[in-house]
Amino acid sequence: MHSQAESEDVRVQDGDPGRLVAPVRYLGRQPIVDEKSRLYGYELLFRAGAEDHFSGDRDTATQQVVDHWLMLTPEPDSTVAFVNCTRAFLVDGLVSILQPSQTVLEIPRDVEPDAEVLAACRELKKQGYRIALDDFFPDPAHAPFLDLADFIKIDFQATSPAMRHDIYKLLAGSWALRIAVKIETEAEMRMARAEGCMLFQGYFFSRPVLVSSPTIPQNRLVYLRLLAALQEEPADLREVESLVLSDATLCYRVLRLANSAMQGHASEITHVREALLMVGDNAMRRMVTVALAGVLGGHRPPALVSMALARARFCELAAPKLAMDPPRLYLLGMLSLLDALLETSMDRILRNLPLGNEMKEALLGEGGPLSPALEMIRALEACDWQRCEPLRQAAGVSESDIAAMYVDSLHWAAKSLEA
Repeated sequence: MHSQAESEDVRVQDGDPGRLVAPVRYLGRQPIVDEKSRLYGYELLFRAGAEDHFSGDRDTATQQVVDHWLMLTPEPDSTVAFVNCTRAFLVDGLVSILQPSQTVLEIPRDVEPDAEVLAACRELKKQGYRIALDDFFPDPAHAPFLDLADFIKIDFQATSPAMRHDIYKLLAGSWALRIAVKIETEAEMRMARAEGCMLFQGYFFSRPVLVSSPTIPQNRLVYLRLLAALQEEPADLREVESLVLSDATLCYRVLRLANSAMQGHASEITHVREALLMVGDNAMRRMVTVALAGVLGGHRPPALVSMALARARFCELAAPKLAMDPPRLYLLGMLSLLDALLETSMDRILRNLPLGNEMKEALLGEGGPLSPALEMIRALEACDWQRCEPLRQAAGVSESDIAAMYVDSLHWAAKSLEA
């Protein structure tokens, strides 16, 4: 696939007219968690097409994309980046821009362990890089990689229990950690754990777990009503204040965030109404929804809360390009993961929210005028370029713009969670 970005002129980066770079391409990020759903790292994917090699400007563009990503999405020191590599990325020294201590080089199944690749991998291991084998199958031809592997990724959607048994036999004696990928349900998570996998990648942590209670707890309803009130333009500050004051934890979070945002204020902000008035409508929406993410997601994986915030920010950034209202799309992104945060179905949640039909249609995946931004961020999260491309083209958004918006949203979410 020849991307629009490949034919565009080089762009100025970071406002520096002396620093011209090749256009960026699609970026993707998928969380990897441990058995307690604690964030271990992210897999980074940055190719938009089916190319299995880099040449010319693509080498430079790839380096700049990875460098841009790692600089703009700071994670805790213990978090590592799994970088999907090509043969050229391994043997041509393109890895050198990445920090060895925070980087795992992920080798796809289509990279053959020839002498040049194996020599490059051994040298990279000496430099401190770790190696993961992606989509591992019991293929003797790839056995030479096993002595170099620190991680083995096993696709639970593409393998049967019998096939995985053969894989585990082949891995006997290996110290490599097993990563179960494409885990989509709690049952698959338990199965993978029972089979000896210690790390997990997939959507199991962001899908709701069925609960026995037929209703949403009363204190959660307060948060949902507050989210609904925030979509009004302008927001009714008295109603918002009343709802915030009805929950002590939420009240504390809003005041804390307001004081963090208004560091130049002469005195400490101690009243909710003052906090809401000081920051203004749009900032207030963001501030309160960040607080809500912490409240609603307090018992959920941190990666899920970060994803909710990133969706909200991405949709807000996409709104002007789609001729949509930014606050409305921000709220759409924030609402889109409520089913996972509340561990119940979206349909049940929407029964308690006085939202318009267009918002409900988008949240239920039924299309409508509000859905393009949300569908684009969902495709980016899944690193599903084929799904993203027609959405991008229909919205009239360039590859470089969509990549920049996604990186911005991840950076903003990380900064918001530090508040």
